Amino acid sequence: MAEVTWRSRGRARRSTRTLRVRASAVTVALIVLAVLLVPPLVQLDQQAVDLSAKLQPPSWAHPFGTDDVGRDLLLRCVYGLRVSLLVGLVAALVATVIGTAVGAAAGALGGWVDRLVMRAVDTLSSIPHLLLGIFIVAVFRPGVWPVVVSVAVTHWLSTARIVRAEVLSLRARPYVDAAVSGGASRWRVTVRHLVPGVLPQAGLAAVMMVPHAMWHESALSFLGLGLPSHQASLGNLVQTARGSLLAGDWWPTLFPGLLLIIPTLAIAGLAGAWRDRQSPRRRSELTL
Repeated sequence: MAEVTWRSRGRARRSTRTLRVRASAVTVALIVLAVLLVPPLVQLDQQAVDLSAKLQPPSWAHPFGTDDVGRDLLLRCVYGLRVSLLVGLVAALVATVIGTAVGAAAGALGGWVDRLVMRAVDTLSSIPHLLLGIFIVAVFRPGVWPVVVSVAVTHWLSTARIVRAEVLSLRARPYVDAAVSGGASRWRVTVRHLVPGVLPQAGLAAVMMVPHAMWHESALSFLGLGLPSHQASLGNLVQTARGSLLAGDWWPTLFPGLLLIIPTLAIAGLAGAWRDRQSPRRRSELTL
């Protein structure tokens, strides 16, 4: 009887996990379709002002309501989500490439190179990401690409640690020992065996970094150091809605905030499923 109960619980957990993954996939697909299709089909004047429609609550005409200068908040949120996703994707890709190259080099070369690189990583990690990002953005004029550079430069450190640890693990595998014994050079072993072996971990790190980069961009924009104030991004929308929230108008803050939280949860759900597929032992333990 206990065995039947154990199996039923395992099936129930697998069913819940499958439902969560499907919901996450549908959410991500809807977000991608919205940011790809809505802006080309519905043009939005970022600097338009219509004070007669100022701060209208959600309705059929404006499902998310309007902002403090009368612009449709739904369109502004979609445009802002497109910018935040662009920053997150590009910054995560650049940071992953840098972190993978640094971590693979440190793990493959070993010795004093490994020690020097990892001490540099530890030193940079001791500086708060947001503080370093503010410094980098302040050097340039407000725009998308300074924010991308800021996020990428401050977020490759964790990927470098993950890749280095995986490279050190791969170096102890029998097939790597066989390649070295067969006369393969260090470069050949790194390119043919070590780097392909760390790509799944690096890809997972990149996926997990996308929502983190979106939040980082939103924090910079909220502080007034990211994108220009007239250009829609989720951080700018929340920043401009502070006064409205104090006046009792909740919708200009709620909907941009939800569009930050929902993609984060959806991407985290897909990344968790990917991680479980990479680690069958861990997945079997979770079903007990």
